[in-house]
Amino acid sequence: MKRKTYFPAILVVVMVAFLSTIFLANANPSFAASGKKKSSAVARPSAVAHTEAQIKQLQGALNITEAQQELWDNLTQVMRENAKDMDALTDTLAKERAEGTQNMNAVEHMKLHSQITAAHSDQLEKFIPPFEAFYSSLSDEQKKTTDTIFQTGRYGKSKGKRK
Repeated sequence: MKRKTYFPAILVVVMVAFLSTIFLANANPSFAASGKKKSSAVARPSAVAHTEAQIKQLQGALNITEAQQELWDNLTQVMRENAKDMDALTDTLAKERAEGTQNMNAVEHMKLHSQITAAHSDQLEKFIPPFEAFYSSLSDEQKKTTDTIFQTGRYGKSKGKRK
C-alpha cells in the first residue's frame, strides 16, 4: 500500500529531473565565447512559471473544498519554494558552466547530474509530507483524479485513448 502512496511523488521527481535536464540543456554558454549575450528569459523556461501553471491545473481538476484549503496551501507553498530553489540551482549551474570550458568531460557531466539529483531528492523530502497530508484529505473521486494526473500527466478527462 505504501508503494502506491509514493508512486506519485516518485513520478514528480522523475518529471522534475527531466525538466531540469531540459533547462540545463537550454542554458547554452556558447554566447560567452562569441561575445553575444542571450536573454535569460529566452534561454530556458522558469520552474516557477511551470509550477504556477501546474498548481492552477491541479486546483481546477481537483475542485478543492474549504476543508482541504489549508492543506492545499501548505502543499503549494512547498511546490513554489522548490521551484524557486530549482531556478536558483539551474541559474548557478548555468553560470558556472558559462564561466568554465564550453565542453564538460564525462566526470564533470556526472557531477552536474549528481548535484541535480541531490537537489531533487531534497525537494522530494520536503514535498512528500504535505502531499501525503493533502492526499489523505481527498475524497475517493479526487484521489482517482490525482492518481490519473500523476500517472498520465493529463489534467482533464480523456475523450479517447492515445495510440
